[in-house]
Amino acid sequence: MGYARLPAALTFSFRYEIVQAMKIIADMHTHTLASGHAYSTINELANAAAQAGLRGLGITDHGPGLPGGPHRYHFYAMRFVPATIAGVRIFRGIEANILDHTGRLDLEQDVLESLDYVMAGFHEDCGICGQDRDRNTKTLLAVMENPLVKCISHPGNPIFPLHYEEVVMGALATDTALELNNSSLAAVSRKGSNENCAEIARLCARIGARVMIGSDAHICQGVGVFDQALQLAAEAGIAETQVVNASWERLLDFLGASQ
Repeated sequence: MGYARLPAALTFSFRYEIVQAMKIIADMHTHTLASGHAYSTINELANAAAQAGLRGLGITDHGPGLPGGPHRYHFYAMRFVPATIAGVRIFRGIEANILDHTGRLDLEQDVLESLDYVMAGFHEDCGICGQDRDRNTKTLLAVMENPLVKCISHPGNPIFPLHYEEVVMGALATDTALELNNSSLAAVSRKGSNENCAEIARLCARIGARVMIGSDAHICQGVGVFDQALQLAAEAGIAETQVVNASWERLLDFLGASQ
């Protein structure tokens, strides 16, 4: 976008205006008590989302492959969760774990099909030891070929290095969003992610891949906290139209959901 050459004061002002203009309308990456290492209920998360002025909330508890995660029946039973709580649309989802280098996820396709929204990502203690950049990249490209997977969670995790340009090109080709994860940038989780996330953001801006901005909240106080992810998006030059959860109509269209 060219603003890196502006005087420092103008650059700050320009970035601030971009951050203010790009309003995230749904937090699509949150965890409840069911994840085994989070601390709020669905109702608590929904109330926090309402207080933050959000229209939508993605409940994305970890799949059963993560130690302490819920049983597969938990995801079948999500049909009992109301479609709206506290005036906030609830998207019944999962953050699925990638189990091996074939791209296999820890929930069967028929269960995934019962959900509103599937994101997937690499996690420790789920079967992959992540330092092989070539294999990790090939694996993630295979995951993105699954049409049910709409978003890749925290792809900047330094424990699982990737060839980022290949990943962004794959995301563009499969219409998969790549997450800018605020918890990673705030060093709450996955310390050392910032440089990788910045590279991913710059590539997304240049190549035109879709982006999801998420809090990765593990307690209700974290819902709707996007400050650092928004700033990174602004610094990289990501267009508002690339961010799937910066527009209600865009989000629904991306998920194939009804009004």
